[in-house]
Amino acid sequence: MTDEEVIARAMTDPDNKPLTKDDARRMKRRPRAYVVRRALHMTQEEFAAAYSIPIGTLRDWEQGRTEPDQANRAYLKVIAVDPEFVKRALAQRPTGQKRAPAAAD
Repeated sequence: MTDEEVIARAMTDPDNKPLTKDDARRMKRRPRAYVVRRALHMTQEEFAAAYSIPIGTLRDWEQGRTEPDQANRAYLKVIAVDPEFVKRALAQRPTGQKRAPAAAD
């Protein structure tokens, strides 16, 4: 089947009609922070704690009150691609940071 035939059949499928422009306008877009968090099956509290994002900031992003700046949009993208890597990276001590001296007995 050619691409044109696939498109023609999709357009005439009575059980799965394509969206009209009006349908698309009425659809509500979810903020990226919400989509990423839900894909990871995490609560707001879990996500905020795991990725060092203030809970109020996360809520503002998800509710559309504010939008993440460019750096935070990139951070959300990295979390979406490899969430476990980000958790491991955040758990590591920064390079060059020395351990606290052991307590004397």
